[in-house]
Amino acid sequence: MRPAVRNLALASLAVVAIAAAAFGQVRLFPQRVRLATATSFDSTFNFCRVMYRSGPFGTGGGWSADYPTADINLSIRLSELTKIRVGFVPGGSPNHLVVRLTDDALFNCPFVLMSEARTIDLDELEVAKLREYLLKGGFLWADDYWGSRAWEHWVREIGKVLPPSEYPVVDLPRDHPMMRSQFTVEQIPQIPNIGYWIQSGGGTSELGADTAEVHARMITDHDGRVMVFMTHNTDISDSWEREGDDPEYFYRFSVSGYAVAVNVLLHAFTH
Repeated sequence: MRPAVRNLALASLAVVAIAAAAFGQVRLFPQRVRLATATSFDSTFNFCRVMYRSGPFGTGGGWSADYPTADINLSIRLSELTKIRVGFVPGGSPNHLVVRLTDDALFNCPFVLMSEARTIDLDELEVAKLREYLLKGGFLWADDYWGSRAWEHWVREIGKVLPPSEYPVVDLPRDHPMMRSQFTVEQIPQIPNIGYWIQSGGGTSELGADTAEVHARMITDHDGRVMVFMTHNTDISDSWEREGDDPEYFYRFSVSGYAVAVNVLLHAFTH
């Protein structure tokens, strides 16, 4: 990306700070989960979040971590920063959806997010459905899981879906096209949850030395298409959820968090 274009792109992200003051500080909590159905889709973009069963391990919010505000805010920013047609419901809220891996509606979601993947516990039917979804062209982003134990657990679970002997997990190259879809992202940022950041006095590694290094990894199909994108030792989605909670947090983390998200989604939709 040429310097002038890159500066303009970054400036457009910075402008979001103005909107954050007006909108981002409004935290929205629906009375019930908005589960996807056959009638939920109208050819516009829907943020689809995977609802999964957590096993007797790990801590945190499981599938609902950062829900629903992260889903809402990213949908709005995507509509502002790109030409993607984002779906909205009457009243003006984005038509963000929750989908179970066994739901037929899964196949209407070109992109799904799986938050806090360290707690996931897939059964045989979920494994089969997720494998079918990914091999048919779907895209899964697993975010917000920290530490070596969480990584080992996630690798075991996703390995049930995509056996590593055929679909190995590899590091995302720094020059991968995904990192230049719209914004130039030199590296995946380490973004802590805002509570840890405040309590630690500005720290970013939530589990000390075990989480000091951020990993961006992927699994591709036989043609090189990215099926699974993994951001380990970082909480990208908290940068969307908490964009309006603290100005310093916004400028330090949300701007880069949105840049990553826009790049990832544009790549997923065009490959």
